[in-house]
Amino acid sequence: MLVVHSPASPRHDPAGYFRRGRMVEHPEQASRYGILMEAAESAGHTMEPAGDLGLDPILAVHEPGYVELLRDLWSRRSELPESGDEILTGHFARPQMSRRPSGLLGLLGLYMADTSTPVRAGTWEAIHGSAQAALSASGAALRRGAAYALCRPPGHHAYAASAGGFCFLNNTAIAAERLRRETGGRVAVLDIDVHHGNGTQGIFWEQADVLTVSVHADPGNYFPFFAGYADERGGGAGEGLNLNLPLPQGTGDGPWLEAVEAGIAACAAFRPAALVVALGFDASADDPIGAFKVSTDGFRRAAERIAACAAPTALVQEGGYLCEALPRNLVAFLESYEAARG
Repeated sequence: MLVVHSPASPRHDPAGYFRRGRMVEHPEQASRYGILMEAAESAGHTMEPAGDLGLDPILAVHEPGYVELLRDLWSRRSELPESGDEILTGHFARPQMSRRPSGLLGLLGLYMADTSTPVRAGTWEAIHGSAQAALSASGAALRRGAAYALCRPPGHHAYAASAGGFCFLNNTAIAAERLRRETGGRVAVLDIDVHHGNGTQGIFWEQADVLTVSVHADPGNYFPFFAGYADERGGGAGEGLNLNLPLPQGTGDGPWLEAVEAGIAACAAFRPAALVVALGFDASADDPIGAFKVSTDGFRRAAERIAACAAPTALVQEGGYLCEALPRNLVAFLESYEAARG
């Protein structure tokens, strides 16, 4: 398997995270990149640094003002004289309060959904590199049939103009949009992260030629809370092209694989020219912030089923946090996928 990655990924290294009323160590640490890299390389996969296709493919998904803020925020930190190693706000826009302010703290509150996405000295380089890995892997998938983008930070909670849930640029959506434009056909997105891919759903909500499918923990009492329900089916030209398959917390291999198979069947029925898999390993029973009980064998079996999709496929890394099972789950998935793909 070709593994595309960005050496800039570790440059975003958040320290703390305000969670449930207290500061905790941030789960989305830079070391995730090294752990996944070492696992893939040790398993014999072909490692390739991402190219740089610039901002245009990112702007095809994200609003220019949002991208500009992410790119320039650290260089504007002098506008916040009391800021430290991270820039973050505690003031967030609501639907009733959505005017665009001029100051940085207000802009951060307009463009960010929570306190999990602090901006640091190397944040832009890391998130730009992560998006480039998704873009390079999508191009490679068209040439080779499949490729894995080792994206870090992750992306599927980022909307067109909003960061949240550890995500800044939506790598999955950026890959899907490139595939849509290059194939001229329809693209399916299958998200198997334990959290609903709310940003991806939002970006393609009214898109007539992109199917979004997400298998995730019921958001009634789990992040992202405000999206991911089964009755959300898309709108406008995209009505009927969004499928959410929420499952109860504690779900194990059997029901999870049934939902994944239902998602694959929906993708197959859509007859896409290309497929993007938002590959989260936080459905693992061992994940520190997960809500499912999926085993390594469960990921292996999911890979077999996904590999049966004939379309060119970009596997885009999303969640999956620091635990002993993380590298094992990646290796098992890629190995099983390649064996089934032939």
